[in-house]
Amino acid sequence: MGIYIDGQSIETDKEGHLKNLQDWNETVAERLAAQENIVLAQAHWEIIYLLREFYQEFELAPAMRPLVKRVAQKLGGDKGRSVYLMQLFPPSPARVAAKIAGLPRPPNCF
Repeated sequence: MGIYIDGQSIETDKEGHLKNLQDWNETVAERLAAQENIVLAQAHWEIIYLLREFYQEFELAPAMRPLVKRVAQKLGGDKGRSVYLMQLFPPSPARVAAKIAGLPRPPNCF
């Protein structure tokens, strides 16, 4: 499986997560988001880059609870709510946002 951008094939797993995390860039993110019927706005990019920082620090993509907590710490309580994240990345914010950020599926995310 994979996605094609500018004639280049980028491998994904059966759920659409990148197999090679180094293949990620903003164009790839936009294509992955389009597959989820999401048009990325500034609010999405804040979460995507926050997730990538989290992954660099802890070497895993956060599940929903740690994601909400991290967003609240870094971006404030108004954004650190599951309802806010659900609006941006339905139907499963931790899983969908991780995919768009080029990260593996978070543990315990359905």
